[in-house]
Amino acid sequence: MLEEAAPQSDAPTRLGIGTLAGRTNRLAELASGALISRAVELVDPVRCRMWSEHNRDYAKLDDSRCADLIESFKAQGRQEVPAIVRRVRGDPDFDFEVICGARRHWTVSWLRANNYSDFRFLVEVRDLSDEEAFRISDLENRAREDLSDVERARDYLRALERHYGGHQKSMAERLNVSEAWLSRYLDLARLPAELLGAFPDPHALRIKHVTLIKPLLKPDDRARRVLQRAAELAATKGEGSVLSPQDVIRDLTAAADGAPRKSGSPKKSGSAPAQVMSSASGAPVLRVDARKRKEVTVTLLLAAGATRSEAEAVLGQLLDAHWPANAAAD
Repeated sequence: MLEEAAPQSDAPTRLGIGTLAGRTNRLAELASGALISRAVELVDPVRCRMWSEHNRDYAKLDDSRCADLIESFKAQGRQEVPAIVRRVRGDPDFDFEVICGARRHWTVSWLRANNYSDFRFLVEVRDLSDEEAFRISDLENRAREDLSDVERARDYLRALERHYGGHQKSMAERLNVSEAWLSRYLDLARLPAELLGAFPDPHALRIKHVTLIKPLLKPDDRARRVLQRAAELAATKGEGSVLSPQDVIRDLTAAADGAPRKSGSPKKSGSAPAQVMSSASGAPVLRVDARKRKEVTVTLLLAAGATRSEAEAVLGQLLDAHWPANAAAD
């Protein structure tokens, strides 16, 4: 004989009261604006594409660059922090566009292809304009150490015209930064490509260097000397020790002031100065790297823009300086 079930109380249990109270409080917070409800979904990463203005070089991501996320996702068994995406319309191949979270997208895709096929891409879906997407992306980028000041500066310069109609003040207000701070980044992005070529690694430049470089480009005669010197340094790049931005800036400053050129590359402590000899048109032809009593070491700068006849003329000048026609052999 089955026992009768115990009569149920009409009063709600403590759990029921707590659950209902929690839901009531959440609805009240939503209504007041104190809590924002976000649409979070687990999706197939194949259905997501990168936003066209996303500054992460997705093609360069690999398991070494994403090793921290791979290990974290494995340990947790899931992706904890959602990527920010917006819905795509009119493209049958994709459902979402990734605004922030390229590394998370790559990591989930890699895991699914490497024995973790049950992983899904956690996304937070937002309805964003391009300008709003840029601001969200910028906030995330400011915390990233692997994005150089040059890359960030170029992002700002593109966004200035694309999203703010060229109005720097409006852009600074929307990004909640000072105009002076934004101006330094824009100045960095506007530096001539010929000048950046003088630096072994342009991505090593910081906005703090802009205040030293920008004055070198005015007036025109100073700018002309600086750009000519930058071309000479670019022609010798990759030879010898790697120079710091400060070394290059010091050399360009000397050129701007019209100081005699004593070296083909900025002098580092413990290194002997070299000399670049240029043609009458200003194109670098050769570099005298070392001088001893009975020998001179010369490097021909074949890709610096000089012609064969100009090179022959400069070689003649070098011979006249170090091996006069009437000099007797020792």
